[in-house]
Amino acid sequence: MLLLRCAAAALLLVLTGCVLGPEHVAPEMSLPGEFDESGSKRNGDVGTAAWWAAYKDGKLDSLIKMGFDQNLTVQQAVERINSASAGVTTAGAGALPTLDVGASHTVSGEMGKARQQVLTKNLSRSQLSLSWLLDLFGIYKRSKEGAIASLDSAYAGADVAKLAYIQEIVSSYIDLRYYQQRLALSKANLKSRQETYVLTKFQLEAGAASRLDVVQAEGLVQSTRAEIPGFETKIRVSAHHIATLIGQPAGILVDDLLRGSGQPTFWGGISPGIPADLIRNRPDIRQSERNLAAATAQIGVAQAQLYPSITLSGSISPSFTNERGLHGGLSAWSFGPSLSLPILDGGRLLADIKVAKSEAAVSYLTWKQSVLTAIEQVENALSAVRRDARTVVALRALVRTTQETLELSTASYKDGASSLLDVLDAQREVSLAQASLAVAVQEMAKDYAALNVTTGGGFAYVDKASNAAPLKSPTVRRDP
Repeated sequence: MLLLRCAAAALLLVLTGCVLGPEHVAPEMSLPGEFDESGSKRNGDVGTAAWWAAYKDGKLDSLIKMGFDQNLTVQQAVERINSASAGVTTAGAGALPTLDVGASHTVSGEMGKARQQVLTKNLSRSQLSLSWLLDLFGIYKRSKEGAIASLDSAYAGADVAKLAYIQEIVSSYIDLRYYQQRLALSKANLKSRQETYVLTKFQLEAGAASRLDVVQAEGLVQSTRAEIPGFETKIRVSAHHIATLIGQPAGILVDDLLRGSGQPTFWGGISPGIPADLIRNRPDIRQSERNLAAATAQIGVAQAQLYPSITLSGSISPSFTNERGLHGGLSAWSFGPSLSLPILDGGRLLADIKVAKSEAAVSYLTWKQSVLTAIEQVENALSAVRRDARTVVALRALVRTTQETLELSTASYKDGASSLLDVLDAQREVSLAQASLAVAVQEMAKDYAALNVTTGGGFAYVDKASNAAPLKSPTVRRDP
């Protein structure tokens, strides 16, 4: 009678939907209305924006498209979605009845003294078992909520991997073109210094230069020649890394990449949006919020463990016997509820609740930290991009000045009005100015990439270009 009452009470609790644990609410925090060096104009869904098109480099465009499907890190992240999806099925299955079927068949006999069979018995049995653990306090409901949140997190994780891939391949491509530019500059400088060396030897023969001048000119030639192998190595290393990023054997794209153009320079404006846009557009922030939802659901799971559980179970076991031509059958059945109530556990269940609450608190702090870090990253990238152009303009002017100085010094040296030291100093100044300009162009291109990546741009571009559905879970909310 007590079990029947418990079963009736359990059914009533199920109907009334008693679910323990807090409901997850999307976290909020106070954010500034605009970035420090930008206006208050909001951005749309920048995930589909092909911002790298501003470099106007077709080779880079094709590499990015190729790598979205081939990059191994992205593939691993997508595979985690499959695992998380199976976790949702596993979590939901616990709240459903389970049905098991079993069967057996045995043959037995007895032998007489004359070793003749006197009795043979065939026994066939089967059993049908049904079990249903009633979800009185929402343990399976919360478990499924947590599994769905983890699935959402896996989808966001794939977007994070795509965004990281974009930044890495763009950065590697910029490095490749930078080293190619440095190699070209070194070769041009080598040619110029070789001409100076030849001129100095001619001046020596004419009695207008000393042996020291010749040695100094030759030393500058050799130092320039020594730079070239290093740049050639770095070019190939960058090309090998790009091949790896797009899932190809290292070195397979070297010849194709070496035929590229000059250093990438972006053409167009910048639009970082406002800080609130980051919560919607940054996949790592969405992933942190989904992890918080999963951790919150685990609080309800831990709390439900403190309360009793009732299992409704039943079985039917028909059997069939054949003995010396005689047939007989018997069916046994059973049904009833069973109650399980934790009494003494050494404080383990209460400790589990504390652990779940602590993990949820850590998840909230992680989400908050991810938002603040994202804002800092955008502010830093925005500051750099707004100043890079001025640096490049100044260095280009410096290169022109040093080149003019070198021309004047060389002409004066030919006329005997100045020393070789003036020419060598002018060549060094040209080399340094050109190298500084190449570095500045490299940094400007990378800072532009960093600004777009930190605002969450581009990870869903391939989905848009192929007219495919974006890689996201239906439960993911994009609104802040």
